[in-house]
Amino acid sequence: MQPGEAGGRAPIPSLAVAAVLLGCFIAGFHTRLFGIGLPDLRGAMGLDPDEGAWLSTVAMAPQMLVAPAIPWLVAVFGLRRMLIGPALVYAAVSLLIPLTRDYPTLLVLHALHGALLGAFVPAALMIIFRSLPMRFWTAGVAIYVLRAGFTLNAGVFLTGFYTQQLGWEWLYWQDVVLAPIMALLTWLGAPRVKVDRALLAKADWGGMILFGVGLTMVYVALDQGNRLDWLNSGVVVSLLVGGAVLFAGFLLNEAVVADPWASTRVLMSRNIALLLATSFCFTFVGTSNGLVLPNFLTVVRQLRPEQTGELLLLSVALPMVVLMPLALIVLKRVDARAVLMSGLASFALAAWLATGMTHDWAPGNFVAVALLQAFGQSFGFLALVLYGLANSDPAKATSFVAYIQIIRLLGTENGSSLLGTFVRVREQVHSNLIGLHLEAGDGAVAQALAGLSSMYASHGAAAAHGRALGTLAAMVQREAYTLAHIDAFRLAFWVAIVGMVLVACMGRAKPGPFTHRQIG
Repeated sequence: MQPGEAGGRAPIPSLAVAAVLLGCFIAGFHTRLFGIGLPDLRGAMGLDPDEGAWLSTVAMAPQMLVAPAIPWLVAVFGLRRMLIGPALVYAAVSLLIPLTRDYPTLLVLHALHGALLGAFVPAALMIIFRSLPMRFWTAGVAIYVLRAGFTLNAGVFLTGFYTQQLGWEWLYWQDVVLAPIMALLTWLGAPRVKVDRALLAKADWGGMILFGVGLTMVYVALDQGNRLDWLNSGVVVSLLVGGAVLFAGFLLNEAVVADPWASTRVLMSRNIALLLATSFCFTFVGTSNGLVLPNFLTVVRQLRPEQTGELLLLSVALPMVVLMPLALIVLKRVDARAVLMSGLASFALAAWLATGMTHDWAPGNFVAVALLQAFGQSFGFLALVLYGLANSDPAKATSFVAYIQIIRLLGTENGSSLLGTFVRVREQVHSNLIGLHLEAGDGAVAQALAGLSSMYASHGAAAAHGRALGTLAAMVQREAYTLAHIDAFRLAFWVAIVGMVLVACMGRAKPGPFTHRQIG
């Protein structure tokens, strides 16, 4: 029995690990459900497009504000204080949101919801290493890694199921059930610990505030950039400049304070610098594969989540459950750099295959692409995380994890925002280029209009001609969107190639529990 346990009950460390891993899945699923289900949420809550866009930003940005500091706060206050209360409050807020219709109240509730959600993921790896025997570390890391790709792809299916079968409210209410379970597991598994007052006395509050607020401003700018047209918007420019100034202040603060919270020295080794650059490439490619494919099926094929979700569930999410243990076995025998290279190569091949698509491609045509993406997510991401752990200094774990949050949240947002802008701009370019070949009076155009007009002949000559023009314009836009998505996959292909080049420049990791032949 450990001292300080209520009633003499000894904690069960594996339950604490189960709690933080469940928190990771809760965060991953809610982020995906909210993003895919936003059109349904807007309709149910009576929001216009601008209100819906700002609601999305307010719901997600607070994660960036709090997540980097969570590992340090857990080290100071303990897992019980940082997870049980927030999990119960999170469940209560999740219950209230679907019952609310006042927009300002919705914004406040979503901001609180996002801040609480930001507490669930960042400390997971630290708790795994503190609570499990070393031989189980890689298994815990594998489950942690699995949740990213699994929730990204299974979330589409789950969104369709909730909105069509149970009601849109369950996009929130599933967490009313899951969050208390996480709190219970934490109560049973985490020991009662005293506040580390020595560490608290050395708190670098200035660094945490500058880091969190600065990156949150950049996050908001990225999230709103595509909608507000980037540098043509004073709001976006102000957020980017303000975020950059605060982040520069954070770097200066870390250089002068006696006990920096997130020392930049953890980034000074060649392997770590290359790892972070590769992580941005990997995150971008993984995000593109998780977003471009379903976006094509939604925009071009006009399919709803329940129609596209089956492909992503059966061809990406579930195969990952099988591939992840295989990846662990391979990583026991093969250098993580080679496994990471194979994951990026799989992403590149998937993107290259997808460039051959046409507007007729249905979900069944993407099975091979999806399976390759599952391999890339499983083998590549696990190798990336294990290589990062093998090159990190355990004494500076809270600093290293703080920077990891930039990649986890800001890297993903950067990828989705840039891809959204890229697809939008390329669609405009292709629409213009196709339109240059559709000149009034051209024989082929006249023949096409005549054929389309005959389909609407019952509406009268004038109405039939107008409907024919509208149909032809829709066909042009459909082809333009198809070409734009092909361009997005081409971009993903080249980013994957850049990632492979960066991996080739990495050095061997120092011997330890996360290098091959010593894993497990």
